[in-house]
Amino acid sequence: MKKILYVAGEALPFASSGGLGDVIGSLPSALNGVGEDDVRVIMPLYSQIGDQYRSKFEYVGYTFVQLSWRHVYCGIFKYEHRGVTFYFLDNEYYFKRGSLYGEFDDGERFAFFCRAALEVLPIIDFIPDILHAHDWHAALSVIYLKRCYALNDERYANTKAIFTIHNIQYQGIYGTELLGDIFGLMSWDLGIVEYNNCINLLKGAIVCADAVTTVSPTYAKEILSPKFSHGLDNVLNAYSYKLSGILNGIDKEYYNPSKDKEIFANFSTRSFGGKKLCKSGLQKMLSLPERDDVPLIAVISRLVSHKGLDLVMLAGDELMKSDVQLVILGMGDKSYEEYFKSLAERYPDKCKTLITYNRDLSKQIYSAADLFLMPSRSEPCGLAQMICSRYGAVPVIHETGGLYDSIKDIGNLGGGNGFTFAAYSAYEMLGSIYRAVTIWYEDREFFEKLQKKVMRVDFSWNQSALSYIELYKKFD
Repeated sequence: MKKILYVAGEALPFASSGGLGDVIGSLPSALNGVGEDDVRVIMPLYSQIGDQYRSKFEYVGYTFVQLSWRHVYCGIFKYEHRGVTFYFLDNEYYFKRGSLYGEFDDGERFAFFCRAALEVLPIIDFIPDILHAHDWHAALSVIYLKRCYALNDERYANTKAIFTIHNIQYQGIYGTELLGDIFGLMSWDLGIVEYNNCINLLKGAIVCADAVTTVSPTYAKEILSPKFSHGLDNVLNAYSYKLSGILNGIDKEYYNPSKDKEIFANFSTRSFGGKKLCKSGLQKMLSLPERDDVPLIAVISRLVSHKGLDLVMLAGDELMKSDVQLVILGMGDKSYEEYFKSLAERYPDKCKTLITYNRDLSKQIYSAADLFLMPSRSEPCGLAQMICSRYGAVPVIHETGGLYDSIKDIGNLGGGNGFTFAAYSAYEMLGSIYRAVTIWYEDREFFEKLQKKVMRVDFSWNQSALSYIELYKKFD
């Protein structure tokens, strides 16, 4: 039995800003359920963690962490959730903030977290065989392990490091003057973390890790090219022998339309009537015409450029000429927010825009939608195409990254599980939407069979968990 420690900046249900939280909240449980390894998670104790969990945390102890010249308090708490032990590292100066990320001192905050994650291991009596770090917030845990702890403390000498890139766009880039003062690294470590005359924490983790993974096989190939690498293709190609991709999954119990208490009515492939009640319930809530005879298209996304929203902006007025309804949920760049608000104002009986993010509201939209549009320019894995399928909303996707790995076009024989387009263009996107809408109008019986078919696709963690177990076995 291996001891495996996940180091991550977020995890559901405690604190999450996106897909990373979904993964860390569900993958360790799946691994503990199908394998013999002991997988645990360590994360910051954010002020956003609710009292319903915080009040049940068990105090383990405390220590002081040396971060360059700083001697900083670190409290340690633990809690078992779905068979997984979670450890929470407490320091209110760093983690009692208004948000998880985006603070002026994120570099220092997560340097403390990564140093503390290693420092507390003897206290919690869990020196892992494998340290599995996720995204740039945890990158320094790999660097510290290999450049500091493994070299100076025999307890850490045999610990292997795996680093997972969830989105290569976010790399942890800082000025080289922070090397010693903030990160506590030595001058001879500069070559490990320096890239383009800056400190690049993602690059440092790639260099130091024993294995590097991404969250889908196609994305692992894509980031070897300048088009997708955000400048790191030279590094990734140099270390491509470490690189592999494993497709994410979703928590099928959390996203379960037959039991979900947040949606307007429950339904399943065998009892599908509740799907119509979900649609009418959402239409009523959003003051859309309560029509069952019109296809409802949903977009749930961060409103940022790589999500393909420029295509929707180019095609929005053209799409509104069709007899469809469109619901957009998300927040992000002001240009996208303003456009989608203006689209809803111009077509009040066809389009509603909700500039917010609310997980319960998103599930109500998934369960009501007939089609789900996801035209991302790049998508490391994507979970929305899997979640919408679970709720009977047929995906319309651009063939990239994990979207390509998880959704295949129905083609002429109806063999796939969605509608796809290969070229990144508004024209191609509209073509796929129109194909789907035409089928919806001309053959409702076939479309309902397609909805039930996508609901049955197994996007659980079962297969992915087995792939991770195979990866861990390489370090026997």
